[in-house]
Amino acid sequence: MQIEPETPLWIWEEYMGKTNFIPAFSPEANLKRRVRTHLKRLGFSRDDDGNLLAPVDSKESIRSLHRVQRREGLIKQKPFLKDYLADLLPYFADGADVNVSEIRPRLELIEAGTWQSDLFRAASLSWSVPVSQGFGRRLRYLVWDESNNKLMGLLALGDPVFNLRARDELIGWDVRDREKRLVNVMDAYVLGAIPPYNFLLGGKLIACLIRTKDVRADFSKKYAETRGIISKKKKHAQLVVVTTSSSLGRSSIYNRLKLEKQQYFRSIGYTGGWGHFHIPDSLFASLRDYLRDVDHEYVNAHKFGEGPNWRLRTIRAAFDKLGFDADLLKHGIQREVFLCKLATNAEKVLRGEVDRAHYRNLKTVEEVGEIARVRWMEGRAARNPVYKEWTVSQFEQMLSPRTVQNGDAVAISGG
Repeated sequence: MQIEPETPLWIWEEYMGKTNFIPAFSPEANLKRRVRTHLKRLGFSRDDDGNLLAPVDSKESIRSLHRVQRREGLIKQKPFLKDYLADLLPYFADGADVNVSEIRPRLELIEAGTWQSDLFRAASLSWSVPVSQGFGRRLRYLVWDESNNKLMGLLALGDPVFNLRARDELIGWDVRDREKRLVNVMDAYVLGAIPPYNFLLGGKLIACLIRTKDVRADFSKKYAETRGIISKKKKHAQLVVVTTSSSLGRSSIYNRLKLEKQQYFRSIGYTGGWGHFHIPDSLFASLRDYLRDVDHEYVNAHKFGEGPNWRLRTIRAAFDKLGFDADLLKHGIQREVFLCKLATNAEKVLRGEVDRAHYRNLKTVEEVGEIARVRWMEGRAARNPVYKEWTVSQFEQMLSPRTVQNGDAVAISGG
């Protein structure tokens, strides 16, 4: 069924899954029009069964779906960029600053409220898929090139989502096992290289840095003896697995990611295509205001214990009150899910079959960086020296809302 812009309201309401009638000129009706108009502009449609269909399942189409959200984020960050970007730009590299044979990665763990935290924030604004702030436990890193003291990329680990079918089926978890042992898992929610290092397959190098002695030691120091906020018991957490998912469908960074026969990430399946990325902050704020007006319980239900899916549940609640089908949250963009094992007996630890994790053959960041540089970066530099043409002024352009709106610059993807 083809829906045209002049289509009468009642047809749109039926088309988009209407379940109750709302007066045509009420605030609710105006909000419904905003939702429908937004989805139409993104290019979504519905199939014969009423399922939401993304315009095209390609990397560029997925980038375009995130463009509204990214532009809104950059507008919101304009005061921050105005105050800090000029001081942060010297940490970014021109192509001429990079001597590929001398690249030496170093991880710097970030503390909140520091200039390093500001640098992480500025660099992450170049991601084509807007970066979340993470929740719960967090390890955030700047990845430096020690050969020139320029920023190579970003890495951030945070608490994983509670329900992830591909992960849970692989491990063999039931709900009780997952509740007990999810503490041993982290998720890489930010992972990628920035220009000019992304032209040199720097994203692959940074992904491999997760499986290192350095990351394991940082996790142990910060979280091994922490107590549960609710249970008050020591968790004795051991980082045995890190998961991540590709931001643009199937990944070219994590697939077949091996160094010297050691597998660093492997594909374990796909997400179900549910989420809220197609609902930008401005529209979410309006949906939340609507729930506040009707005194709904989800308006402020985002404290610890409410779960990381508060935003998803809030949107679902608003859609339900407005008469939309909840399937509008099934955008159909499936992310490929990957898993990195730090412990050789990770599955046994996560199933509760053994208590102590075994870490054999973990290398240091320096060792992994050397192998990855030779394996990927030197060859790419010889075959395609385009990285030499990159300038920091181009990075500034990537942070312009106007550039994002016009689609004039390709932003960075973490996978």
